[in-house]
Amino acid sequence: MTLSFKKSRRTALTLGAVAALALLAGPAAAQGSWPTKPVRIVVPFAPGGTTDILARAIAPELSNAFGQQFIVDNRAGAGGNVGADIVARAPNDGYTLLMGTVGTHGINRALYPKLPYDPIKDFAPITLVAAVPNVMEMNADKAKSLNINSVADFVKYAKANPGKLNMASSGSGTSIHLAGELFKTMTGSFMTHIPYRGSGPALLDLVGGNADVMFDNLPSSMQQIKGGKLKALAVTSSKRSPALPDVPTVEEAGGPALKGYEASSWFGLLAPAGTPPEIVNRIQQEVAKSLGTPAIKEKMLAQGAIPSGNSPAEFAKMIDSEHAKWAKVVKASGAKVD
Repeated sequence: MTLSFKKSRRTALTLGAVAALALLAGPAAAQGSWPTKPVRIVVPFAPGGTTDILARAIAPELSNAFGQQFIVDNRAGAGGNVGADIVARAPNDGYTLLMGTVGTHGINRALYPKLPYDPIKDFAPITLVAAVPNVMEMNADKAKSLNINSVADFVKYAKANPGKLNMASSGSGTSIHLAGELFKTMTGSFMTHIPYRGSGPALLDLVGGNADVMFDNLPSSMQQIKGGKLKALAVTSSKRSPALPDVPTVEEAGGPALKGYEASSWFGLLAPAGTPPEIVNRIQQEVAKSLGTPAIKEKMLAQGAIPSGNSPAEFAKMIDSEHAKWAKVVKASGAKVD
């Protein structure tokens, strides 16, 4: 009996040790085998806008790199807050990502009295995908009929006819909205703001003549500008865009009233807070690799986007600085959620 007891005890200890090792190795093994199923990239705006365009540009690259489908899931609403909140509440297992924007992670905290998520605490930054200027543009036919050929012409008409022009945006609180609000504040002009559920539907109305002006992200408008449907008056960055070298900046074209005007946008991947660093780093490395390929890089530059692929730490630092910057812009512009 004594020998039998010792043997049973040794067996129990051995099994216990194996179980303990299995528990310790479990998370590491799971991370090492990730992904074993499709990964969802939530785009917090409707299809057709720059957020959607960039997500669909990198999704196939990640699918090829990891051997699992990376699926774009458009969840529009509340200036990107609906989609961002979905990801903030998702399991932190690497299977739900967000294509975040300057709106969801730079502007909205200062603009909305109550956010359903915390843009800092609820997310693990992965990488900045691209930065883009916005472009101040009009329906080409409307600009021609009003004899508006420049920013100066636009300001003159808008100030003489307050409320006769309407301004489309991808949603309240987005960089597209804030770029317009800042312009209104600095020029003392007034346009009626019409928020949409993304750049795609806003552009449709702008091209169709139901909207007059928009400060859209350049990539989503490039085709319509090149096709003559939209007239680009200026870009909102501090420097001209290589994609539209003949189009001046708002500051250049607007005179003393618009000195210092700058309102660019950015787009980057984030995961729910607590996502294993190993997964975050693997995604960042593959995104950076794909953005460095000539095909993807040239395509983005041609659309007016500047690819990045920076580290999670660099992206996190950038998000922190964007909060401070846009809080000042929101306060100065007097922008409010419609």
